[in-house]
Amino acid sequence: MDTITLLQPDDWHAHLRDGEALRRTVPDLAKQFHRAICMPNLVPPVKTVEEAIAYRQRILAHVPNGIDFDPRMVLYFTDHTPAEEVVKIKQSDAVNAIKLYPAGATTNSENGVSDIRKVYPVIEQLEEHQVPLLLHGEVTHSHVDIFDREKRYLDEVLVPLLRQFPQLKIVLEHITTADAANFVLEQGRNVAATITPQHLLFNRNHMLVGGIKPHFYCLPILKRQTHQTTLLEVATSGNPKFFLGTDSAPHAQSKKEQACGCAGCYSAPNAIELYAQAFEQMGKLDKLEGFASHFGADFYGLARNTKTITLVRQSIQVPAQLDYLDNDPIIPLYAGQTLNWSLQ
Repeated sequence: MDTITLLQPDDWHAHLRDGEALRRTVPDLAKQFHRAICMPNLVPPVKTVEEAIAYRQRILAHVPNGIDFDPRMVLYFTDHTPAEEVVKIKQSDAVNAIKLYPAGATTNSENGVSDIRKVYPVIEQLEEHQVPLLLHGEVTHSHVDIFDREKRYLDEVLVPLLRQFPQLKIVLEHITTADAANFVLEQGRNVAATITPQHLLFNRNHMLVGGIKPHFYCLPILKRQTHQTTLLEVATSGNPKFFLGTDSAPHAQSKKEQACGCAGCYSAPNAIELYAQAFEQMGKLDKLEGFASHFGADFYGLARNTKTITLVRQSIQVPAQLDYLDNDPIIPLYAGQTLNWSLQ
């Protein structure tokens, strides 16, 4: 194949940030995706439907002319989220879900849920109204090894949660392990997962061998090659429980390349080409459209897109850096490397 035409894909997990950052992040994402689930971990976080609608307007102000981009909004789950907010989500035509960050798990997660049992009354409403709960699936106990935190979350949090709320719609975000993939496979249709391009294309060797590569550092952290292999298998299998979510997370170069660098990979500029690279490695380019364009919309109960995009087999080099904030650039994922496909 020299060309691939897909229904326009959606990104079911993206960080756009706020303020000046939107000038970079919104056009990068909107040039390829029609919809994006916009993460709420701003400072301060997006905690109500009203705040989400206001954030959506700030995003829309940066969409380039002639591009049809539909930001789908998410609320930030805290220990104090009122159960009534779930009904407001259900009634909204722009807010689709609520995101649970365990407190301290990742960027701007300090206001996250300290103990999931505290918010069971709200989760009961999520189950009743079939509003998706999006999970950053890692425990945050300091004594648990960082490479084991996803597996421990499955055992200690998710198993009891689904026992209590068996019909709850859950998206386990950015899964990184064979354990998580198999867990999702074992559940009913109400449990799905997103997978990032970095977890399909790379493993912890890419980050650590020959020197630490800070632009491969993300949370959940890259795992062993055996986990990467399983993620590739399920992503390219055509199973509708797995769909595209980049977790594209912008941080300026100065914030990544320092003694305590931020977690996150900025994949937005070439996300669909990165996924095409991974699917081609598996000989499964015919499965890309389902993963990128069908399964996420189906899970969220939204209509599939009708417009298309076309990828052409044309080598492109990912820029070494991109303008971002003032004089502080951003280094995209795969910077300076060659991709086999380009967006026409």
